[in-house]
Amino acid sequence: MYSPRFHSISENDRQKLTLLVDGVSVEAREGDTLLTALMRHDGWVRTHEFDAGSRAGFCAMGACQDCWVTLADGQRLRACTTPVRSGMAIVRKPAINV
Repeated sequence: MYSPRFHSISENDRQKLTLLVDGVSVEAREGDTLLTALMRHDGWVRTHEFDAGSRAGFCAMGACQDCWVTLADGQRLRACTTPVRSGMAIVRKPAINV
C-alpha cells in the first residue's frame, strides 16, 4: 500500500472540501493548494511525458512547470499555486480512445 508523502500535522480545523481526482473523491482543507491535496491523497501530481513514471512537482512555487494538471473541462492549472475549490475535478489519467 502506498503511503502519501504529505501529512497534516496542524491546522486541521480548516473547513473540509471535496474534489475529484481521476473520479475518486478526495478530501482537502480550505487554503490547501492542488499540489498539497494531490500529494496528501496519493503522492503524485501527473505522469511523466516520456515514460510511465509519476511526477510530484519540483519547486512548489510556480517556476518549474512540473506541476501542470488538467481539469475535467480541459483547463490546465499549476497545482502548486492553485487553491483547491470544492467540486474541482482533476484528470491525471486521460481516457484512452480505441
